[in-house]
Amino acid sequence: MPHSQRPRALPCPAIRLDPYSNADTHRRCRQAGGCRLARVPSPASPVARVVDAAARQGVQLDVVSFEQSTHTAQEAAAAVGAELGQIVKSLVFVAPAADGPEACLALVSGVSTVDVPRLAAVLGVPRLRRSTADEARELTGFSIGGIPPFGHGRPLRTVMDPALEQYATVWAAAGTAKAVFPVEPAALRSLANAIVAPIAAAPAQAPAAQPASAPAEA
Repeated sequence: MPHSQRPRALPCPAIRLDPYSNADTHRRCRQAGGCRLARVPSPASPVARVVDAAARQGVQLDVVSFEQSTHTAQEAAAAVGAELGQIVKSLVFVAPAADGPEACLALVSGVSTVDVPRLAAVLGVPRLRRSTADEARELTGFSIGGIPPFGHGRPLRTVMDPALEQYATVWAAAGTAKAVFPVEPAALRSLANAIVAPIAAAPAQAPAAQPASAPAEA
C-alpha cells in the first residue's frame, strides 16, 4: 500500500502506563483502532522509580500519562478532570546545613501556598527557603513539575497539610511533568512518611466593602 494511503493512527490523549510492559496498552490500542503509544519507561526512568518506591511498600500505583503537560496544578486538574484542591503540590524547601542545603518536602493542596515560617516551626529549623530548580533536581532526582511525594534519591523530611484529607482521592506527580497518579490521602501520608500539620498559608481576604455614602439632604 502506498505510504500516503496507509491508515493514520488515532491519538491517545491519556494512557495508563505499566512502567515495565506495554502489552496491555498495545492490546487496548488495537481494539480502539490504533493509537500513538507513549514511550514505555525503562526501570531507571523517573516514573519507574516512583512506581518501585510504592511497590516496596505494598502499594500498586495506577500511573496515567498525558501528551499534554501536567506541570502546574491547574494543568493537572484539567487533565484528570479533578478539582484544583485534589492536586498535590510537592514543594521542595531547603534549610542551611554544615554539609550543604538540607531538603524537606511540603505537600499541599493545589489551591494552597505554603506558610514558610509555619513549615519551619513544624520542622524545627530556624531558616527555610524555597529551593531553586537546580537544587530541587539535585536533592530529589526529579525536575520541578514532576516531583513526586516519595521515591526521591534520598530520604526527605516531609510535611503534609491536612486540607488534602478532605478528599477521597488526590492526584500527585509521578516523576515527570506529563504523568500523575491517584491515591487516597491516608496512603499518600504513609508512602511519603509524612507528618500531618497545618502548613498552608491563610487565604487572602478581599477588603470589606465600604458602605455607600448617604445622599446629602436638600
